[in-house]
Amino acid sequence: MPEINPDNWVEDHGDYLYNYALVRVGRPEVAEDLVQETFLAGIKALASFEHKSSVQTWLVAILKRKIIDYYRKKSTVREEVHVEERFGPYGNMQDHWVEKHAPAQWQLNSDELLENDELKKILQACIRHLPGKWASCFILRVMEELKGDVVCKELNISPSNMWVMLHRARLQLRDCLEKGWFNQ
Repeated sequence: MPEINPDNWVEDHGDYLYNYALVRVGRPEVAEDLVQETFLAGIKALASFEHKSSVQTWLVAILKRKIIDYYRKKSTVREEVHVEERFGPYGNMQDHWVEKHAPAQWQLNSDELLENDELKKILQACIRHLPGKWASCFILRVMEELKGDVVCKELNISPSNMWVMLHRARLQLRDCLEKGWFNQ
C-alpha cells in the first residue's frame, strides 16, 4: 500500500474540499473551518484508512459528516419564525394561491439555470436567509440527497416536520430567487 502523506493534503485536496463545503454551507469562513476539521479528523483516523478508496474520496466522506454535524448543531438553536399564508383558507379559494404569492413565470430553461454562477451565488444567499433548521433540512435532504430518515435522525425531527420545513424552505427560496434573480 502506498504511503499517505498528510503534508500534501492541503495542496492536493484543499481547493476541492473547500468548494465542496462552500456549496453546501454558503459561508466561506464556515467552509474553511469544516475543511480544517476534516484534515484534523483525517490525520487522527489515518491508521484506520483501509485504502478502499482514494484519499480524496475518504476526505470527502469525513467532510460530509462534518457538514451534517454543523447543521445538526445549528438546528438545535430555537428561532421564532413567521409564516405568511400563501393559499386561500376557505371557500372556493381553499388550496389556491393567494394572488401576491402566486409563482411568477421564469424565462430560463433548467439547463441554463444549472450552469449559471450568478444564480448559484444568489441561491446561496437565499439559503443563508432561511431559518437555521429549514436551511439544514433543505441542504441535507435536497442538496446532499440524504434519505429522509437520515435527515430526521440527524436533525432530531419527525418526518412530517421535515416535509413541512422542506415545503416552507422551497416557498421562501422561490420568493427569494424571484426577487433576487428572475425579476431583475
